[in-house]
Amino acid sequence: MKKIILTGDRPTGHLHVGHYVGSLQNRVRLQNSGDFDEIYFMIADSQALTDNAENPEKVRQNVLQVALDYLAVGIDPEKATIFIQSMVPALYELTAYYMDLVTVSRVQRNPTVKAEIQQKNFENSVPLGFFCYPVSQAADITAFHATHVPVGEDQEPMLEQCREIVRKFNSVYGETLTEPDIYLPPNKACYRLPGIDGKAKMSKSLGNCIYLSDDAETVKKKIMSMYTDPTHLQVSDPGHVEGNTVFTYLDAFSKPEHFAQFLPEYNNLDELKDHYRQGGLGDVKIKKFLNKVMETFLEPIRTRRRSWEEHPDDVYDILEAGSKQASQKVGETLAEVRRSMRINYFEDRSLLK
Repeated sequence: MKKIILTGDRPTGHLHVGHYVGSLQNRVRLQNSGDFDEIYFMIADSQALTDNAENPEKVRQNVLQVALDYLAVGIDPEKATIFIQSMVPALYELTAYYMDLVTVSRVQRNPTVKAEIQQKNFENSVPLGFFCYPVSQAADITAFHATHVPVGEDQEPMLEQCREIVRKFNSVYGETLTEPDIYLPPNKACYRLPGIDGKAKMSKSLGNCIYLSDDAETVKKKIMSMYTDPTHLQVSDPGHVEGNTVFTYLDAFSKPEHFAQFLPEYNNLDELKDHYRQGGLGDVKIKKFLNKVMETFLEPIRTRRRSWEEHPDDVYDILEAGSKQASQKVGETLAEVRRSMRINYFEDRSLLK
């Protein structure tokens, strides 16, 4: 069996470092591993419209921005197919067939859906398209016969719902669809990066993000305002590392060479944590260190982004070619689905006799 990756992002704004540690860096690593036969990265504009239908310009404007972020972090159009969801209309037909295999109550029990409905304050006015997006997501994944989906830990309920749809379809119509596996970041500190305010999740809507495209001064301001340990009032006070956002970011981004370069009095992060726990280490010092670590990480990304920004037609061509390639792949899967469902009437005229 071929090893195939499918994953993507909603174009509702620039991507942030939470996207990077939760999924993007893993995608680049997998893309460059040579272990996969096909790799697809989807800009999920149709999904973004499910809760932005009255503001489509927000989605349109950010399609290019997400593409630029992809290219800036190292996604390579020579190794992976980057495409726009709405430019692959066969995905909608697959979604319609899958909807018949899922109950309303099952979607209501999906913890990711419940959490996002609460976060977006939909209450009793949930758009139907948004409510059904787990089914649409299953169509996106199975349309490419994806075997691996590199996403954050919070997407596990969505993957499980997809697996249920695959099993249901195959049991009713015969073995057709491929059951996918989630592919989590190898560093558990990256499963869910908190916002700079210490809240559980970095979110555009909460305004607590460090964006991959932020300039150096903006990043510095955000880091210096970052939530730490509210009980660590003076430098001499013992501090808590657990739940301290600065240390969570250092877990995700710092490397041994950063200490040799920027903080040579410590050999590694464990020594820094021990000193903080004992007292005698101020928040400003660790924030300044984190800022240097983040600049080392972000500056090459900014440089690549600026290079692509100077050639927008090239980015457009990548998206157009990728969408055509994705359409061909999904068309093949849709033909398989129709044959399994025995609704390929004009391929097999005996079905109507």
